[in-house]
Amino acid sequence: MATRRTVLKAAAAGAALAAAYPVGSHLLWSTKSFEAPDGVLPDPGNPPGGRIWRNWSGVQLATPREIASPAGEDELAGLIRNANGPVRPVGSGHSFTALAPTDGLMIDVGRLSGLLSHDRQARTVTIGAGTRLEQASRLLDDVGLALPNLPDIAVQTLAGSFSTATHGTGRDLPALHDSIIGFRLITPKGEILDVTADSHPELFAAGKVSLGALGVMTRYTLRVTDSFALRRRVWVDRVDDLLEQAETLSRAHRNFEFYCLPHTGFGAAIAHDIFDGEPEGRPPSEDEDALASLRQLRDMFGWSPRLRRWIAGTQLQPGMVEDYTDISWRLLATSRVTKFNETEYHLPHENGLTAVREVLARLERHKDAFFPMEVRFVRGDVAWLSPFQSASDISIAVHAANTEDYRYLLSEIGPIFRRHGGRPHWGKLHDMNWGELSALYPRLGDFNALRRELDPEGKFMNPHLATLFGEEAHV
Repeated sequence: MATRRTVLKAAAAGAALAAAYPVGSHLLWSTKSFEAPDGVLPDPGNPPGGRIWRNWSGVQLATPREIASPAGEDELAGLIRNANGPVRPVGSGHSFTALAPTDGLMIDVGRLSGLLSHDRQARTVTIGAGTRLEQASRLLDDVGLALPNLPDIAVQTLAGSFSTATHGTGRDLPALHDSIIGFRLITPKGEILDVTADSHPELFAAGKVSLGALGVMTRYTLRVTDSFALRRRVWVDRVDDLLEQAETLSRAHRNFEFYCLPHTGFGAAIAHDIFDGEPEGRPPSEDEDALASLRQLRDMFGWSPRLRRWIAGTQLQPGMVEDYTDISWRLLATSRVTKFNETEYHLPHENGLTAVREVLARLERHKDAFFPMEVRFVRGDVAWLSPFQSASDISIAVHAANTEDYRYLLSEIGPIFRRHGGRPHWGKLHDMNWGELSALYPRLGDFNALRRELDPEGKFMNPHLATLFGEEAHV
């Protein structure tokens, strides 16, 4: 069976055969550096104490006074209570926005992990907030349970993924934080609160997507499901055909998403559906090979979008490239080795596919672009800061290699999203502020008032949060 690797490697081979046409333009392009001219990875200099923290992509930098990794809640509460200066929690560093950086105290929640309790019959679990999503999935699978959905990347901590409204795909499936039925919070005053919809209804609605602004989460109680298997199918099609079929496909499959491959005229669709038999297991992912082939095609023939598209068209043929079955968590999430920066917005369903077309057209004005653009479907929910405010939303993500210039994602792609009513993913690059966000989030003011009540000194603020909440910056 053909795979994305064989299809896209063939495209690269076809490109190599055409390398002599025309020689001058090809040679000139081959000397081009794709690195951002001013660089995108900030230089830390020589910070006092030598402590340096970077996020996964390297675009966010902090030189904190201290990075603490408390082993328990009492130790954590004491650290927060006695902190002189700003405090920020940090998970796996997979947010591209500056939510975590501070020059004060960074609190790594990674040691607050593990499955603390479970009720197989009620399908509920209590689990440490520092548990990574993949680890949580393995632990739940061991007791016959599962998270109902997962995002594309599963190395995030539960606290980080919930706090930024991380999501998977599925028209009838909400974002991950909708599974929360309770949490334990260490407040900026060092108090330990157990929060549910009954005990603290407003704090519960605010804390499900908290941006780490209300304190530090130590554990969550979640509503889960029985372990389940999925059938995964991946196919290539012309992007115009995928856009025409997307609405129908999103209704037909439990999980559906698609990728637009810029400068090729093609896209790739991924569907997951419940599988009742004995799963056969999925071979190792070949996504990195596919991405490398798209990059090679850009590197060799980006100078000529027409030739680049023609070469892709000779090799990328519509049809199935993957058909596997496995346990849900092994199929829904993928390992991402190639680092990138990303912007992502969530749009009302009725505007989503129109925006996809506009974003793709704008993206293809950039010859350097090669990363696939990702389109997913998410059900809305009622958490105060959930960006999924509609009954159904379409999520669109655009990427750039982590050492290449990503500024056009903000200056050119962002305005298209906002024109269509998009709300930014809290963990992905955006440049929106309090005034703009207040118009999109009816409960943003209520959240900020609750935040001030919990944190009157602004201990958990940093410059990025100050922009979001219209407050004085803290570092």
